[in-house]
Amino acid sequence: MISDGETRNGVNGPDFVSRLQRGDELAFEELVRAHGPRMLAVAKRYLPQESDAQDALQDAFISVARGIHAFAGDSLLGTWLHRIVVNAALMRIRARGRRSETPTDGATLEAASDARGVTHSPSHAGEPMARAELRRLVRDEVARLPDSYRVVLVLRDLEGQDLREIAVLLDVGLTTVKMRLHHGRRALRAALEPRLASKVL
Repeated sequence: MISDGETRNGVNGPDFVSRLQRGDELAFEELVRAHGPRMLAVAKRYLPQESDAQDALQDAFISVARGIHAFAGDSLLGTWLHRIVVNAALMRIRARGRRSETPTDGATLEAASDARGVTHSPSHAGEPMARAELRRLVRDEVARLPDSYRVVLVLRDLEGQDLREIAVLLDVGLTTVKMRLHHGRRALRAALEPRLASKVL
């Protein structure tokens, strides 16, 4: 099934998938060129260190090469890739054996906003802080969170996944997910408050 914006011969269409499933190396190179940058950005939401994200992306594309025959076309190729990259990043985090928690990508604005009206904090003479600056601050602080907090924040506030889905994905209880989300948001607010205060003249 081809969605809007896809063509039968494009890098997503069924003809392209067929080439991948036949082991066409040029098709795989096209796949990496077309989706690599965006998938690297996904990996970096979970693994802020460039080298870690690159390793996870490499793992993901290896999984794609091995599992492309299982792709039935009932979802977009990009969506399927996204899931594989997220799983590869989570596996990297688990392999580190840490007991802490995970960072995210600047989209936890709502998590930060209840701290002190973050989305409307003045940056100069009563004017709202520029949204780009706010996103940068949030992204920086999320990246400093422990792995387990960062992962739950990314999955919930950035990826928009249901709490029960997150519990299944991380193989933990629903209560654990809720606790990590609560503590992660609280830690994020605590880290943001002094930085936001410094923006007020």
